[in-house]
Amino acid sequence: MSDLFTPAQFEALDAWLTANVPALGDGVLTASFVTGGTSNIVVRLSRGDIAVVLRKAPEQAPPASAKAIQREATVLKALGGSRVPHPRFHGYCEDASIAGGPFYIMDLVDGWAADLSPVDNQMRFNAAFTGPDLHYLAHAMIDGIVEMANLDYVAVGLQGYGKPDKFLERQVERWRSQLASYPDRYPGFESRQLPGLDYVADWLSANVPTTGRPGLMHGDYAMNNVLFANRPPARLAAIIDWETSTIGDPMMDLAAYCGQLRRGNGPQPASPYLDPVRFPWFEDAVDYFAERTGRDVSAIDYYQILAKYRMACIIEYKVAEAAIGLAPPEKGRRFDGLVRGLLSEAESIARARG
Repeated sequence: MSDLFTPAQFEALDAWLTANVPALGDGVLTASFVTGGTSNIVVRLSRGDIAVVLRKAPEQAPPASAKAIQREATVLKALGGSRVPHPRFHGYCEDASIAGGPFYIMDLVDGWAADLSPVDNQMRFNAAFTGPDLHYLAHAMIDGIVEMANLDYVAVGLQGYGKPDKFLERQVERWRSQLASYPDRYPGFESRQLPGLDYVADWLSANVPTTGRPGLMHGDYAMNNVLFANRPPARLAAIIDWETSTIGDPMMDLAAYCGQLRRGNGPQPASPYLDPVRFPWFEDAVDYFAERTGRDVSAIDYYQILAKYRMACIIEYKVAEAAIGLAPPEKGRRFDGLVRGLLSEAESIARARG
């Protein structure tokens, strides 16, 4: 039994696993909490020495959370047999009575994740990775974007997973609308005039590139959303947390990740914790991607600007939470600085492009 589920739920889950996940074997089922919050809950399920992972929407979760679980299950199932690193998918269940919400089952991946320290804004890495091995972690990250970009998403059944037509043209209004929604979502918070926001939005709308090609994108591609193999050489064991994935433009993932790297010229990121002493330069990382995908990367600055604009619009909700007392004031001040820094970086790149 487990305090993560009611007795009836645990009994129903045990029966569902027996019928649908033969890889888990038989024996006594145990469950332990891994992580979770308002959007999803992750639970380790074991029978003897065999373990899998359950990811589910919380009870009384908003419809968007249940939809995100379904979308994650869809993409993981489609990726089976592909070169994209991912946890093996075992099954999806939409019956909320079994586990308190829709859920899916995936492999427990043997790997490690980097961790960003809130103390000094530096990444913490597995002690087995030093020198060149640490350097190649960045290349392993880009290898993941390469495999997503090279995936024939139609062949694996993901042609209906997103709306790639005019994807870039929709982005400015998509994220501006989210920004404008925060006063309604957080009563008591008033929209702010953010320096650089209008300039960046106008520049993006006027400079949409025509070189983009649709492909699978993760939407939140970062070192805390991948698992690395435990021992060198550096390689991805799995890309995780697919709830923001879609069929869009993989250059968005590339730009978001490479925005953490220092550039040989041009504006530098405010917090480049992936420094060139241990990681490649921005330009080298982009070239690495281009060589392995054949994609035109000449508009990478556009994607950089869009990635920073998008993230600024998203994380403004943290400022809103702090403004109405749902988060500590110091957290609000920290995210205020991040929002302003992202927009400042985006504006600097846009003005340099003219």
